[in-house]
Amino acid sequence: MKNSLVAGISTTTKILIDRERTIAFMGDEGRVYGTPAMILDIENMARNWLLEHLDDNEDTVGTHVSIDHMAATVEKDSIEITLTVEEINGRAIKLIALVKDSLEDVGKGVHNRFVVDKEKTFERLEAKRHKIEALK
Repeated sequence: MKNSLVAGISTTTKILIDRERTIAFMGDEGRVYGTPAMILDIENMARNWLLEHLDDNEDTVGTHVSIDHMAATVEKDSIEITLTVEEINGRAIKLIALVKDSLEDVGKGVHNRFVVDKEKTFERLEAKRHKIEALK
């Protein structure tokens, strides 16, 4: 990890709520930003942002997400996600996420990520694939 990864840093990204990010449990009139899409947007944003603060052989994996989805965002509105590093404990990173649309706060929560060595991770995954294959 680079020295730039410290508690207190933050970033904000604006995202247009397109059809793929919405759910329509109540039909098209009720189409809104879905909670799974909000979580995916937070995870993708966190991973991409943290890469700027990591060495070339490192990446992060998500280990925890706790999100309160507090209000509906309609299709074609935009949201802003702000992530703030709250705590770093070794390779564990705790992020605070705030999500708002053009009118109000719509989400808040915690997202934890863990810094991994890519090569070691690939080796562990390959070993797991071999173990699974051996069970067949």
